[in-house]
Amino acid sequence: MPVRFAAAALLGLEALGILALAGWQIVALIGGDTDSVVSSIALIVLTVIGAAIVGAFGVATARDVSAGRSGGIVTQLLILSVAIGAITGEWAAPAAAALIAAPAVLGLVLLVGAVRRAAPRRRDDD
Repeated sequence: MPVRFAAAALLGLEALGILALAGWQIVALIGGDTDSVVSSIALIVLTVIGAAIVGAFGVATARDVSAGRSGGIVTQLLILSVAIGAITGEWAAPAAAALIAAPAVLGLVLLVGAVRRAAPRRRDDD
């Protein structure tokens, strides 16, 4: 199985995870566990848009499109920044940070591997 398909599958799983986050936000909105209905709705819309974009990166990666791999790498770096935020501060949660960071590190490794495989070989490399 080519590395790009593994990277695409991971991006797809991450998109599903982001959709699950949107579902959690909807439950919080319905349950009245929000300070502002308008802000909550805006956040839900942005979360769903983010999930669609990450899913599109996955499809593009599977189709061997460079933009999908690039967007996927940026996505992994953003996920790692969230993990760093979860491990620092007054309410640090190292276990949560590890759960967030692990798929992002794997995603980076897979996406960089997909980039390397997609790069054309130079004649002087032989």
